[in-house]
Amino acid sequence: MKPINVGLLGIGTVGGGTFNVLARNREEISRRAGRDIRISMVADKDVERARKIVGDAATVVGDGRAVVESPDIDIVIELIGGYTVAKDFVLRAIANGKHVVTANKAMLATHGNEIFAAAQAKGVIVAFEAAVCGGIPIIKALREGLTANRIEWIAGIVNGTSNFILTEMRDKGLAFDAVLKEAQARGYAEADPTFDIEGVDAAHKTTILSALAFGIPMQFTKAYTEGITKLTQDDIKYAEQLGYRIKLLGITKRTAEGIELRVHPTLIPTRRLIANVEGVMNAVLVKGDAVGQTMYYGAGAGAEPTASAVVADLVDVARTLTTDPGNRVPHLAFQPDQLASVAILPMEQVITSYYLRMRVLDRPGALADITRILADRSISIGAMIQREPGEGEDQVDIIMLTHQTREKNVNDAMVRIEALPVVTGKVTRIRLEELAAR
Repeated sequence: MKPINVGLLGIGTVGGGTFNVLARNREEISRRAGRDIRISMVADKDVERARKIVGDAATVVGDGRAVVESPDIDIVIELIGGYTVAKDFVLRAIANGKHVVTANKAMLATHGNEIFAAAQAKGVIVAFEAAVCGGIPIIKALREGLTANRIEWIAGIVNGTSNFILTEMRDKGLAFDAVLKEAQARGYAEADPTFDIEGVDAAHKTTILSALAFGIPMQFTKAYTEGITKLTQDDIKYAEQLGYRIKLLGITKRTAEGIELRVHPTLIPTRRLIANVEGVMNAVLVKGDAVGQTMYYGAGAGAEPTASAVVADLVDVARTLTTDPGNRVPHLAFQPDQLASVAILPMEQVITSYYLRMRVLDRPGALADITRILADRSISIGAMIQREPGEGEDQVDIIMLTHQTREKNVNDAMVRIEALPVVTGKVTRIRLEELAAR
């Protein structure tokens, strides 16, 4: 049978890993796919470096247009990243009747609706397992393995850089800035780490997971996004004392009022498995009505873990090349004409629990004033720590964990508390999720 010819756009870390995995496991992969899969064309701006990687195994060009326009290419792998050039190449490949495999979560979260519509119209596949959590097959689990379920919620550690930073802050007692520099030195964080530490990368991935879980279009612009830059050693320490750990979570939930889509630091009980996911590892919890809670854990980035997902997509495409487009697994798990227009909830309408830390003058009645404000807004306290002032100090930290309440109530309470004469500075608020199996 004629081999499948693949064109690769970008042979950086993941592209190089994909080329190596496909070459090393070629026989095993062809046995699974039913035919040989080979990268026969590579496009990269650094032509000389690309030639050193591929040798004589593939034609190397400096312009991606040569790949997407080539009549000999069956599948295009897009690994150049970004929003614009990548999108243009992908849409052109689709227009030319080529299937696409991509690891580009930013492109899909932002332009996925347009890309999937184009692919549907042309009868080609856009596969994107590597776009979320590297080598963890979470996309396939949602699209196929959990098809019988009505998904209730997803909560995931989907950014390894932020997880590494939080792990090091807790284990070594270091400040955020110091750990960020270490992450950059190890290659875990980019020179500009904004997407990782401000939660944007996690929001891209959570947007994709939300669309797959609930059968809704990509709606990245409606995702609430909050990063880890304001977290302090005090908050990490107090969370531990209360039996919790802080993780940057991507959370999406189905509620009676709409879909929650949010990324932010979150307190999780230490007894939960996901609270013990450390370093650069990723993990995703999925709660389905039939299966209950399932967890997917593994390397969320890196050359070969991500290449594992890219090659798996190649095999999936190869297996379905002769399948009628109407009988293929839909891009977003649900049939394209069955996507729902469910509203994404604004953050102030979300209901969850909260960690509140405030710096208070050591005065009689200070705690009563604070609890009165909370009670007036129907916010009940589940646990509290009040430190004794040190010698010569006249201020103390008060830390409260609330029961579930609506975010807008907490927002209002924080404004009122900060206005009290006995409260110095801003109230620190971190959301809390129990992530119980029930």
